[in-house]
This record gives sequence, structure tokens and C-alpha cells, in this order.
Amino acid sequence: MSYTFHVDLRGIVDLLSHHLYASPRVYVRELMQNAVDAITAVRVTRPEHAGTIEIRTPGQPGEPLTVTDNGIGLTEPQVHELLATIGRSSKRDDLGFARHEFLGQFGIGLLSCFLVADTIQVRTRCGDNPTVEWLGSSDGSYQVRVLDGDDALDTPGTVVTLRPRRGAEEWLLPQTVRELATLYGSMLPFPVRVDGEPVTAGLAPWETGEGEAPVARRARLLSYAEEAFGFTPFDVIDLDVAEAGLRGVAFVLPMPSNPAARAAHRVYLKQMLLSEGVEGLLPDWAFFVRCVIDTSELRPTASREALYDDALLAQVRDELGDRLRGWMTRLGTVDEARLAQFLQIHYLGVKALAVHDDEMLRLVEQWWPYETTVGPMSLAQFRDTYGVVRYVPSLDEFRQIAAVASAQGLAVVNAGYVYDAELLARLPSLDEKIAVEALSASDLSTRLEELPPGEELRLRSFLVGAQRIMDRFGVEVLIRAFDPAGLPALYLLDGDTALHIDMQRGQEQVDDVWASILGSFTAGRTDRPQLVLNHRNPLIRQTVTVTEPDLAVLVVEGLYVQALLLGRQPLRPVDTAALNQSFLGLLGRAMQGGAA
Repeated sequence: MSYTFHVDLRGIVDLLSHHLYASPRVYVRELMQNAVDAITAVRVTRPEHAGTIEIRTPGQPGEPLTVTDNGIGLTEPQVHELLATIGRSSKRDDLGFARHEFLGQFGIGLLSCFLVADTIQVRTRCGDNPTVEWLGSSDGSYQVRVLDGDDALDTPGTVVTLRPRRGAEEWLLPQTVRELATLYGSMLPFPVRVDGEPVTAGLAPWETGEGEAPVARRARLLSYAEEAFGFTPFDVIDLDVAEAGLRGVAFVLPMPSNPAARAAHRVYLKQMLLSEGVEGLLPDWAFFVRCVIDTSELRPTASREALYDDALLAQVRDELGDRLRGWMTRLGTVDEARLAQFLQIHYLGVKALAVHDDEMLRLVEQWWPYETTVGPMSLAQFRDTYGVVRYVPSLDEFRQIAAVASAQGLAVVNAGYVYDAELLARLPSLDEKIAVEALSASDLSTRLEELPPGEELRLRSFLVGAQRIMDRFGVEVLIRAFDPAGLPALYLLDGDTALHIDMQRGQEQVDDVWASILGSFTAGRTDRPQLVLNHRNPLIRQTVTVTEPDLAVLVVEGLYVQALLLGRQPLRPVDTAALNQSFLGLLGRAMQGGAA
């Protein structure tokens, strides 16, 4: 047995009018939308029809607001069917017109008026039919009657009248209504007037005036961006996607933007503002532009405050991304200095795109200056000069090895900033001849000059003693010969070893269960950071001759802490204690020697 749903009409009206929309201000947009659709219906058969929308605000508090259009109007049967049926889209299917010709798609826009009023009065006339009045109430009831005499409309069209409910008077004030009508309807292709004054603007941003020179159009768009978005754009990019009936412009931000913040764009639907904060129009990487677009085919959500994320929007997103990518590529061809300026501002967005896009990767390789041990240069310049692109994937590791690698004539790229390591690893995908090699801090010790076997044997007892001192710090001691000779010791810690050490420390600070879990990752691993002593340094040559045990501890610990500080490593409590002990101990011995 089947049953019919029981619907509480009052509850449905309350749900839709108070919980569908984000703000009461949308009532002006929905009233204008209905007027635009009515005028559009006339233009289907009479393209020359000059549509107008007249809005009259209350002259005194408590007086009504009226919105008048000279559109197609409704007959009495249509009033019953369309205005009193929630979810039935008005005027379109009943008259046999294609739905995409109209703004309204859900038949619930009129309910937004219940956000500011308890009753909605609609007087409408279609052709030679009599004027019909529909009076709807927020309790879900309505009345319909045929008007004649002075109450009847003289010409076809519709007049909607609202009286503000108590507490909502501010939404019907002249200044508020004018601002909202200007916001939503300033780009409409026919006049919209509030209290007799036009609110429709001149040319829309996506249009070009007849005979308008490119320089004049650019100046107009720069002025529009300043007014609409609050900045003078770095550049302006025209956008169009025929499949979506989309036209528009993208304004490139003149300052860095947060890539984690979703960019919001101004979107018009058939030249009426849908929302100032539409997200998802562009790919996530395109956070450096703000767009204003008009579309005829993208679908709005029921609240008409966002776009429906369907296959067409996904296609639009991809095509607009291609336009932005093409603009950056062309900029590198025609104006290298301007491209460099753009990259300095928006390098994060370009790098994010280059992680997946070969064209952008070529642009980054060619133009973005990387930090290297031989000074700033692009990857293309680095590759042409040194052949193999060696890079360090961590900023800390690069700082550890930069001076030593440079002194050894080893050119290394710093890939420690966001996306850099991924980009360098992807370089061979552009050309298989490109050689790329990741270099860790621990790898550097294998490239430093080893001592002759005889010298290594002579220093064996010192190294054993030094290793015994450094065991409590968990550090391996090596001795090598390297430049610069003025650097006595080098502390090397790569990313993998640092992670291993952090896990070991974590085991000491958690309960047995978590200690067991962390131990499964560190079991069998013996890798430790390295303290590399420089045999070419005079102080190290003197240190290896120290035979007094206490002095050896002070010197080795002092060299260790100094290497930590030069490598910009954080000091643990045990390291701080060693710093104090070595400094004060050596200072005390120096003073004793001076007194003697």
C-alpha cells in the first residue's frame, strides 16, 4: 500500500525562506530575477521589446516597496499553478520556452521575500487578459482575485509589493535597496531604476565598446578592478569558454596571496550578479588571480549563491587554467623582465602548477632563480654550466654544506623550499638527457678528501678518544681534509637521520605501547649525525696533539657545539651543558696560563 507525504506548508516556507539563503539581502536579487525572466519571455517573440525594471522604495517607514516590470505577466491559471507551487519554475516550461534562456531554475525565488515581509502582493497582467492579484502569506496561505478599475494594470507586466515586517525595515530603506539593486543588476542589458535613478552601469568588464581602443579598455578595466576588488592589477587576461557561454576577465594580483586560501570570484549569470564569492571556478593553483565572469550555461545552486559543481564546471575550470598557463608562457616570450617580476610575486602558484605541468616546469627551469652554492641562477643556466644538477632537498642541510661544497668546487642547488625538490626530481621528464642527483649532508663526507693511511693511523688514538667523548651525544667523529681551511669542524645531519633520531627521542617520552610502535621503525638502524674535523685547520692540527684527557674533553665538546651553531642546529639540554662546560673550562685554563 502506498501513501502520500503530508507537507507542513508553513514549515516548508520557513525552511526555504529562512534557511536556504545566507542573507536577507538576496530578496532584491530574486525580485529582479523574476522581472528579468518576464522581460526575456517577451523578447523571445519580440526581440525589439525595450524592457525596464522600476523599483520604488518606501517614502516613509512602514510604507511598501514595489518592483515593476514590463515583462510577459501571468494569467489567472498561471498564477495558481506557478506562484503557489513550490519548486515549479515560473513562466518557462508552461510557455514552452527553453529553460536555459532564463535566470530562475527552481521556482522558489519569490519565497526569499518572506525574509523581510510577512505578505507578498503580486499584481500581474498577461496580454489582453485581466489583471490578477496574488496575495501570499508566510503562513503558507494565499488569495487570488481578478482586479478591475483603478486597481488594474494599464499594460502587461507585473508589480510586486512588499511591506516590511517588524524588525526588517532596514532592508527596505532607500539606500539599502539602491546598493543591492546596483550590486546585482548594474550589468543588466536594459534599464533598472530605483526611485527614478538608473543603477545600470555602462560597459560590462567582459565587453569591448564599439571603437574602444585597447589602451582605453585596459584603463577602464584597471579602474574597475580598483573599485571592485580594491587593487590595481599586475595584468588583465581576457577569458572565454564558448561551451559555457562564458566571457570575462582575470585580474592578476599585484601582491603575494595565500595559496591556502580559496580564491573567490565575481560571477554573473546572464549579466545578473550571482555572487561575489564563488569558489571552484579556477584550478587551486590559480590563487594569484581574481575573476569577473558572465556565463549563460553554468548552473547555479538552489540558493543562487554558488555554482553547481558538475562536468561543465570542471571543463570550464580546466580551460580557464589553460588560458592562465598560456598567458604566463607568452609573457616569457615577449617580456622577460615582466615575467621575472611576476615570478617574484607569485612564484608559489607557478611552482605548484609546475609540479604537474611540463610547460610550467620549463618556464620555472628557464626563468626562476634558484639559490645555489655558486650564487643565484636558473636551473637552465646551472645545467649548462655544471652539467649535473645536484641538489639538497632540505634547507637545513644546504646551510650545513654550502660553505664546504662551494670551497670544494661542488656546485649544489638549494631545493629546500616548497615544491623545489619535486620540481628538480621531475626535470628528466622534460628531457632524458638532463642529469639530476640528490645530495644529502651525509653524502658530502664521502666527497671530502681522506687522509693518507699513515696519517690516519697516527691519529687513531685521538679519534678513539674523541669518539668516546662524542658517544654521549650520539655523534660519529670523522677527520677529513677540506676547504675552507678556516672551518675547523662540520656537523652533518641529513633528513633521514634526523627523523630516526626524533623517533628515538620520542620513545623515551611516551608509554610502553607507543614506544614499541616507534621502536618498530628504528630497529636495526645505527645511522648517526657526523662531526667532521678538518685536518687542514690549524686548530684541529693542534687539537690532535692534546694528550691531557680533561683538556681533550673541553676542546672536542667545544668544537662540536661550535659546529652545531654554524649549522644552525637547535641545542638540546645536553648540548647547552657542553657549551657552558667547554667555554668556562677553556676560559679558566686560559686565565691560569695568563696568571702564570
